[in-house]
Amino acid sequence: MGEAIGIVATFVVSFYYSRKQMQKLSTDIESKILNDLDDKMHHLSELAIARPELAEIFDMNAGSQSPKAACAMYALNVFSYAFHMHQRVILRKNEWNGWLRSIRTAFIEGTIGDYLRASELEAWFDPEFQDFINNEILLEDKPKAGK
Repeated sequence: MGEAIGIVATFVVSFYYSRKQMQKLSTDIESKILNDLDDKMHHLSELAIARPELAEIFDMNAGSQSPKAACAMYALNVFSYAFHMHQRVILRKNEWNGWLRSIRTAFIEGTIGDYLRASELEAWFDPEFQDFINNEILLEDKPKAGK
């Protein structure tokens, strides 16, 4: 009787850990796919910054886009990627806090917020990232701008 309970318990423990490992593997595969897509977007962004006339492929008005606006778009893509990796719990808390500080600093001390407000860049990002920028970054920026 004790042996049967031991065998069943072994199967249950094995099943539990194999299921956990499958979930982790699924997350790893999905993260690799997202990373590959981000790399491709990175290369497309580099092309658009180097040759702004190529950016018209994505946006007809981008041909007249300044290099600063192209850089702002690229920076927002990087920030969006970091935000999504935080949502997926791939970035550890201290890594995310570093990214969060960088994003806030860019909006407070830089002009990236001006490019975001002055253009239709928001149309290029998902609603969760837009909400994050509007509710956690831009709202925190307003009291400091009033000084």
